Amino acid sequence: MIWATPATGLVGIIILLVLLLAGGRIGAVLGLVGLGGMVLLLGWEAAVIKAGVIMLDTLTRYELGTLPLFLFMAHIFFSIDASRDLFEAAARMLGHRRGGLAYASIAGCAGFGTINGSSLATTATVGLVAYPEMRQRGYDPGLATGTIAAGGTLGQMIPPSGALIVFGIIAETSIGSLFTAAIIPGITQALFYALVVWILVRLKPELAPAGERVPWRERLPALARIWEIVVLISFVIGGISVGWISPSEAAAIGAAGALLVAAMRRKLTWASLQVAFQETLRTTGLIYLIIIGALIFSVFVALTGLADAAGSAMQGLGLGQFGTLVLIALFLLLLGSVLDGLALMLLTTPILLPIVEATGLSAIWFGVFLTRAMEIGFVHPPLGMNLYIMQGVAKDVSITRIFRGVLPFLASDFVHLILLILFPAIILWLPSVLGA
Repeated sequence: MIWATPATGLVGIIILLVLLLAGGRIGAVLGLVGLGGMVLLLGWEAAVIKAGVIMLDTLTRYELGTLPLFLFMAHIFFSIDASRDLFEAAARMLGHRRGGLAYASIAGCAGFGTINGSSLATTATVGLVAYPEMRQRGYDPGLATGTIAAGGTLGQMIPPSGALIVFGIIAETSIGSLFTAAIIPGITQALFYALVVWILVRLKPELAPAGERVPWRERLPALARIWEIVVLISFVIGGISVGWISPSEAAAIGAAGALLVAAMRRKLTWASLQVAFQETLRTTGLIYLIIIGALIFSVFVALTGLADAAGSAMQGLGLGQFGTLVLIALFLLLLGSVLDGLALMLLTTPILLPIVEATGLSAIWFGVFLTRAMEIGFVHPPLGMNLYIMQGVAKDVSITRIFRGVLPFLASDFVHLILLILFPAIILWLPSVLGA
């Protein structure tokens, strides 16, 4: 295999990036470049057989069943307006405070993120509910759009997260441990966003006028509309964390529970079920294609020895654990500004995971850290998909103003990322305590 050199792997990655930036479909591009590389290294017959084995092995993996079940749960909750209920409950509890609706938006994004697992969907659905309410109350457009765009990234971090499921499959790591490890970073991320709002409204009170206090007789009905959702999600995430149920069992319980909640609310119709099934199958098929393509590409990268060469080069710099991880973070942020989040994860995991493990940290830590870096890409100009989603929701606000509005939250993201490097226990403590 004369072509099995790190240079070949690097050329493959460059070709992959060019095709992705040219608008190629991520799953197809990953698979085709990986297969082409294996043909070069192994020959046609061996490459096709290897790709077929990867595809069959992936599709028959038991843990892969968690993905469509959690997606189905999310689509059922879409049909019962769960995002509106979560935001309204938070707004009635916090809306009377200065910046209260911004806090409520963050809480609504966190709550909806637990049942959705998608940053883009969280931003869009919460934005449609929260943005008009904030503008009606006189909130600054930059603060309103920036809060929702940043809060939407909680959809990827707070379990159950589609990104963490994909990483667990690619890295062959426990999905339950990843979910447990993401709980504290997800909470601290939401608290950082709330702190940004608190600082902004203290410095410039005109950004977010205080509202009227809602009496408890109006708060309680709003809380009553979300109790079943809260109980279901708490059981699903808590059950995984303490080891009562596996992620696959939790996904099945979540899907069945969502159907039960929809039936209790008398919103379980054949039409809503049909839409939920169609969207679940469409999204699942797309993600399965991406996972298979990524695994084929990762085998190609492994055959070239690029990951080992990159690890040796990084160790040769003598930066130590902190310096190495900061360099990795900068690399991820640079790529994240021009690549889709999932493309970033699937492209970098085969190369960076061995380097991270060489510093003494686990795949669990890297999975959460990588997801956090991905999230920053969702609000990092110039790609920043959440920012463009918000422009679609807030048609009266220019993209430049949305960029400016998200900058304070972006700064808090950088601080949070540094803290995850300095204090790995933020990620690793809870799994170690619960034995996850």
